[in-house]
Amino acid sequence: MKANAPRQPVLFLGHGSPMNAIEDNGFTRALARLGRRLAKPEAVLCVSAHWLTKGTWVTGMARPRTIHDFGGFPEALYQVRYPAPGSPRVAALVRETVGEDAVRVDDEEWGLDHGAWSVLRHVFPNADVPVVQLGIDFAAPARRHFELGEKLRPLREKGVLILGSGNIVHNLGRISFDENAAPAGWAVEFDAWVQERAAARDFEPLLGDLSRAPSGRLAVPTPDHYDPLLYVLGASDARDALRVECEGIQNGSISMRSLSFGT
Repeated sequence: MKANAPRQPVLFLGHGSPMNAIEDNGFTRALARLGRRLAKPEAVLCVSAHWLTKGTWVTGMARPRTIHDFGGFPEALYQVRYPAPGSPRVAALVRETVGEDAVRVDDEEWGLDHGAWSVLRHVFPNADVPVVQLGIDFAAPARRHFELGEKLRPLREKGVLILGSGNIVHNLGRISFDENAAPAGWAVEFDAWVQERAAARDFEPLLGDLSRAPSGRLAVPTPDHYDPLLYVLGASDARDALRVECEGIQNGSISMRSLSFGT
């Protein structure tokens, strides 16, 4: 990595429906604006809600494939390719930074899932920034994800942009198929509560039992889409100004809130 690479921010992007990858809406336009503001990173390390692993893994292939890990959508979505290169060098740097015994390298099985490419194709549409993914250990508690984010923080000084892709509120059991459906009150409540805690850097409640949080049981029925936020919070520090890049509830029960630290 370049010795004089600019310090990179940390991003949490709500990705919502895979259709956001090919739609022109307020959310995707906000991502495009964000991309134009950013200094081009040396690489992106993406923690996606859609790569759940046993233990912690990082992709190490030079040319990751575009994974269409969804079903029942229009054919145009399956034709999308995001041909960003991978980076074995960044994968090695992740292992060195976190601890080589704590992270294993996937050289061939995974690639870029839609949690990664559906947002990156708006932020970096030329697909000219190397991307590696970090798997979420599905058995690890919330605090472990936050602590991994803390360990990854030094990568920012080496030009690596750390990106978490998920949704603060993600309840498919309560979803409306109308993208513009009125947001559920419980979704609005939890989304606002997380924003308040993040803005105050009061992270401890966000690592606890969310069933005790306002509307937490409905907002986070499973942790997969919430956990990427914890890596981002851990990788931020007190110097970072928090900026809301996008907010709103899609389909009644999916928060599209997107946050940046240090942009």
